[in-house]
Amino acid sequence: MDNIFVPNFTFTLEQSQKIIADSPIPVDSHLMIADPDETAHLYAKAGSKSVTFHFEASRKPLETISRISQEGSRVGLALKPATAFHEIAPLMDQLDMVLIMTVEPGFGGQSFMVDMMDKVKQARIEIDKKFLGKIWLQVDGGISLETIAQASESGADTFVAGSAVFKSDNPGAMVDSLRALAIKSQAR
Repeated sequence: MDNIFVPNFTFTLEQSQKIIADSPIPVDSHLMIADPDETAHLYAKAGSKSVTFHFEASRKPLETISRISQEGSRVGLALKPATAFHEIAPLMDQLDMVLIMTVEPGFGGQSFMVDMMDKVKQARIEIDKKFLGKIWLQVDGGISLETIAQASESGADTFVAGSAVFKSDNPGAMVDSLRALAIKSQAR
């Protein structure tokens, strides 16, 4: 978050590079920045396992996707709630992940936008038609014990649950509970 694309600020590229270098687990970088075309590939170059940038912020998404991929990272494209899924159709064969925001990006702890489940269902249908097993479908925003089953039933297979995990008394147990609910819901 750069306080330009969204009204909040988290880590600089330099801070992220240090986190990536020191992390014992793979890092997934979700960039909520105004100009991903210039810097997204640098997160990949630093060793981020996957790099996701916002479609709405990119002037050259295909070029940015290519630069990230050339660095060896998985590539994700994020969509804000107002952006229609069909807008990224020409880019789908270049992606490893589609991220549908289920809140307006920028702040944690927001309420889950139930109306985004139609977009998730549409994305799941399109992914399964042409890219089954290749593209992950991720949701981010308001994911909790109360919402993860609905997101999973709608077709999401990857989840970001920041506030639910980090505000929990036992983050590890919360992750286990969320995972169990998501798996149970996918089996329906």
